[in-house]
Amino acid sequence: MKKKNFIILILILILIMCLGGYLLVRKDKNSSLPKPELTGGERGKLGIDKNINEKTVDNYLERKDTVYRDVRMIDDPADWSKIVEDGDKITGIVKGFSVIPYPYLASFTDEYKANLTKQFGFTDFYSGPSLYKDNGDGTYTANYKESLSILKYYFPKGKNIFLMCGGGGYAGKTKELLIALGWDKNKIYDVGGYWYYNGKNKIDILTKVNGKKTFNFWKIPTYNIDFTTLTKN
Repeated sequence: MKKKNFIILILILILIMCLGGYLLVRKDKNSSLPKPELTGGERGKLGIDKNINEKTVDNYLERKDTVYRDVRMIDDPADWSKIVEDGDKITGIVKGFSVIPYPYLASFTDEYKANLTKQFGFTDFYSGPSLYKDNGDGTYTANYKESLSILKYYFPKGKNIFLMCGGGGYAGKTKELLIALGWDKNKIYDVGGYWYYNGKNKIDILTKVNGKKTFNFWKIPTYNIDFTTLTKN
């Protein structure tokens, strides 16, 4: 009888521990987030957050009050491989993030392109259509009547928005765009660049077998914009 009671007691303790762990994880995934705060130095100039970034983002995944957007191009005409090997292509992505490229959202200003050319020797940039024109003075002009509706769909105003790209720059530009168009600046986080992410939620897109590289782009959850169906302003 004593042995039976002991086993029951052990089972109850295990149940309590499992329930406590579940509640702790659930509380963490629904707890309030620290307010967006720029980190220091050059990363801060890109807009990268001090508290939620490549080193800590794993602690804030799978939240129901948050959407996760990677704003890189799958294959970028801008030669980011000058900065990091294969940087012009998506070689990996953080689990839970979906791709909607920043160049589809807003155009590049001549000043932005000139700065990148000066720093890294870029000669090519995406020159296709985008939802908005960046006027270079902190304002944006919609190129299509559906531009705002599309933006609201991909970046819901009622949610926290985590933005990631390769090095943090496209994410910072996306944050600037959203805030300029009326999004709550306290809900938008530039969580940095995938190039510097070493967490446990990495999905590898690039594989190497016997020195041969294969980009498994089919693994990437992607949002596409068919500009041919939109109404130009």
